[in-house]
Amino acid sequence: MSVEQLRPFPSRFRLKDLTAITSPVFEFKMNPHQEAAAHATNVWFERRKVYHGLKKRKFLSHRFDSYAGMSFPDADLSHLETCIAFFFWAFSFDDLSDEGALQSKPDAVQVGVDISMEVLKNPDAPAPNFPYAAMLHDIWRRFRSTASPGACNRFYRAVESWMNSQVEQARFRSTDEIPSVEDFIVLRRRTIGGPIVEAMVEYSLDLQIPEYVWDHPVLQEMSKAVIDIMTWPNDLCSFNKEQADGDFQNLVFCIMIERDIDLQSAVNVLTAMLEQRVADYVRYRAQLPSFGPEVDAELARYNKAIEQYTQGTVVWYYYSPRYFRGQDVSGKAEIVVPVYERTAPAEEPAPASSQDPVSEKASPLVSHLSFSSYPPLSLLLLSLLACLLYVNLPLGFRIALP
Repeated sequence: MSVEQLRPFPSRFRLKDLTAITSPVFEFKMNPHQEAAAHATNVWFERRKVYHGLKKRKFLSHRFDSYAGMSFPDADLSHLETCIAFFFWAFSFDDLSDEGALQSKPDAVQVGVDISMEVLKNPDAPAPNFPYAAMLHDIWRRFRSTASPGACNRFYRAVESWMNSQVEQARFRSTDEIPSVEDFIVLRRRTIGGPIVEAMVEYSLDLQIPEYVWDHPVLQEMSKAVIDIMTWPNDLCSFNKEQADGDFQNLVFCIMIERDIDLQSAVNVLTAMLEQRVADYVRYRAQLPSFGPEVDAELARYNKAIEQYTQGTVVWYYYSPRYFRGQDVSGKAEIVVPVYERTAPAEEPAPASSQDPVSEKASPLVSHLSFSSYPPLSLLLLSLLACLLYVNLPLGFRIALP
């Protein structure tokens, strides 16, 4: 399927209150340590110098600290700080490939993935200069300090899967290809970072759950359902922002094309799918067997925590300005949302100057590059160059410019 098959968008669409669909099953609770944890983690993020100026203020305005407070309500202060740091890392890296310099550039995304995976493979090595990998380096250190060996293994595998899914989705973007609904649901469980979230929930309470429990088929189905329940509201709340950024890798658009229906109909279909998925989760939860008193107690804590995470996530979609651009969307049974106009591409060939914020932050090599001086130079090469310059390259390594 292709983006070209999408029907024209209307000027507005209607969206039901998705929190009302999930709240009868998933508890909402706030962490009392949020403000203290946010202060410490904001200082930590500032030191990483991922963003500067207006872009940094916009990123922080999305209130990832509140998201963590809503999603890890029973974590202690230290663990909550790590959870906020995790959101800073995950969302900034995701934005890099979704709407930033590496959008639709799978080879460039792969460079960042390779650098980041080295952090997990060699955790005792010095932190790399690539800021996204440096953040992951510190998060991984904290995670390993208290998490069980099983949770560490799950986190490692989940991050690897999520990283690879970013490359896979970048390939779809580069060709304007839209997967089928069935294929996209499976891919989306990885791109949303569902398995990483499950490992982070386990870490947040330092749970001790035997390995064999996670392989039980009922728990596997519960996992798929709960990831879908936290993911599909994201697609419903974010597709408007994404299409304005030129990104159509969203379940709403998959449904539009596969069923050949208009935007509002696709929104209604996915909302009904969400309602059914909540019912599925309740049914699977009722089928969960006993694993013995001690394991049952730990598993009950996990299930409560992942349910709290899910409801906190859905609430945050409405609370954060990330998706609705400041529109008042809280406490309404249904909202009417204008379809946003397409924004200018984030990356445009332009002469480098001393006023260019990229030039100010870049190395001397980049500051001497002028796009206009190298017409054949592709945007892909520039993205690769930007990633590689964050790494300590061997002295003899050079990139030949056309």
